Amino acid sequence: MGLVNTNRAEQTTASSSAAEPSRAQNSEGEFVLPGAFALHHGGRLENVRIAWRLVGPPAAPLIVVAGGISGHRRVFAEQDDGSAWWQDIAGPARALPTHALRVLAYDYLGGSGRTTAPLPGENFPPVSTYDQAEVLKHLLDHLSIDRVRCIVGASYGGMVALAFAERYPQRVNQLMVMSAAERTNPMATAWRCVQRRTVRFAIEAGQPAGGLALARALAMATYRSQAEFATRFDGEPRLENGRFVFPVEDYLLARGRDYAARYQPDSFLLLSESIDLHRVDVTRIIIPVLAIGVREDQLVPIEDMREMVRRLPRGQLVEMSSLYGHDAFLKEAAKLAPLLATLTEDVV
Repeated sequence: MGLVNTNRAEQTTASSSAAEPSRAQNSEGEFVLPGAFALHHGGRLENVRIAWRLVGPPAAPLIVVAGGISGHRRVFAEQDDGSAWWQDIAGPARALPTHALRVLAYDYLGGSGRTTAPLPGENFPPVSTYDQAEVLKHLLDHLSIDRVRCIVGASYGGMVALAFAERYPQRVNQLMVMSAAERTNPMATAWRCVQRRTVRFAIEAGQPAGGLALARALAMATYRSQAEFATRFDGEPRLENGRFVFPVEDYLLARGRDYAARYQPDSFLLLSESIDLHRVDVTRIIIPVLAIGVREDQLVPIEDMREMVRRLPRGQLVEMSSLYGHDAFLKEAAKLAPLLATLTEDVV
């Protein structure tokens, strides 16, 4: 249980701080898998590069954290500079306490990080959640980590966690899966298909960033709940240049522009499709799985998570309500804290 051996991790760090028993030691690096990397849906990649980050006290139990397709190796930052994706949840004395756990994260294959990904316009092969699980397996091998205490996966990261546990149950003690199921709901696929078509149309028109901004704006309308939008955006529209602009329109387009400024359209297309290709056989997952579902989640309906837990040999479902819908895993620190606290129950 917990951390086994990370001696090789310390030898490959890009940066680290002085090790103290009760203080975090940060390691960050990249490595290359030589030769061909065979993909689940066919195709091969050569010399795949994997970027990773490891944070926490050297003797603490080790967990893996994986987020949505925009998630990456920077789970939290010591200085809140906007570079981390789980800053409100992870960090010293937070819901995911990096003073008591060692947290490993990596950039997804095909994403907008430093792990191998498509170049603009490149004909990159499809990527599966099983492929992301293979990347994680190679990362654990590279760091000489035999087994981790838990994989905490949210959204796409929860799908990756399920794929990993199906293939490599001997490498992880348990899963904590938030807003993710064994397969994608067809309505969620419908929304994402329109998003991908929008991006492809924009690329053909020579405006890839504009297309990605619109796709992200549509996505934002599916991440949150109807109740939140009714509360925040019930104001009157304003007249601008001869047309009406609605308060919710301003919000969605602003979030879309922000996203397009930091994410690559080709990576979005690849990983959005990966979500919709996701299928795992949860009856083969023999380790304990704590599933956390949100009743207001439009993308992963609570009924889908209930059905998954019924099929899991050792599954348990915790249901919560949240105005934030699918984004609850990013926003609901107080509600998640008691669940995440179970990861440190035996940590002195």
